Amino acid sequence: MTEQKEKKLEDIKKEAEQYKCPVQKSLYFIAEFLSGPMCGRCFPCSFGSYEARIRLRNITEGKGTEDDINKLKRIVENMLENSMCKKGKDTAVYMSESIELDSYSEHISDVCRDKECLSLIEYIIIPEQCIICGDCQDVCKDNAIIGEKKKSYLSGYMPFEIVQKRCTKCGECIKVCPTNAIEIVSAKEAREKEPVAI
Repeated sequence: MTEQKEKKLEDIKKEAEQYKCPVQKSLYFIAEFLSGPMCGRCFPCSFGSYEARIRLRNITEGKGTEDDINKLKRIVENMLENSMCKKGKDTAVYMSESIELDSYSEHISDVCRDKECLSLIEYIIIPEQCIICGDCQDVCKDNAIIGEKKKSYLSGYMPFEIVQKRCTKCGECIKVCPTNAIEIVSAKEAREKEPVAI
């Protein structure tokens, strides 16, 4: 029975590698650990894992603070020192390997370098590259892309635009754009590009 659970922990590690973002990797790992191999017999591991999941969610959802990072470091230390089994200690080691990386601090500044945390990215259309063909609008199931398809005999069209509040960042628009006019940028970068109202 123990062998099965140890193997499951290794499977979770492999599955977590589907993400590039270190914070997403840790969040996936801890969520899967809680739903599978964790036995819940010792307080530092069970309480620490639940608390770590909350803190990691805050960070990936753009609500993270320096306090979340500091609390994660304390959780990892407590789990390493006080968990009664190897599974808890291995989980702490897995999290500790990424927690010192700059990406955690970048996340609390609204930047996911790997562009995998949906709350920290935006899809934007580069006006100079948009040929107003409407392919992106046709595939958008959320009706998040506004604009009018260009007709050859008319002029004065504005490039398409993505309404951020409607966009679920599914990526379908990027797949169909013939001119690569749709780009994923950090939420911070998108804010900096917004025109300042005078």
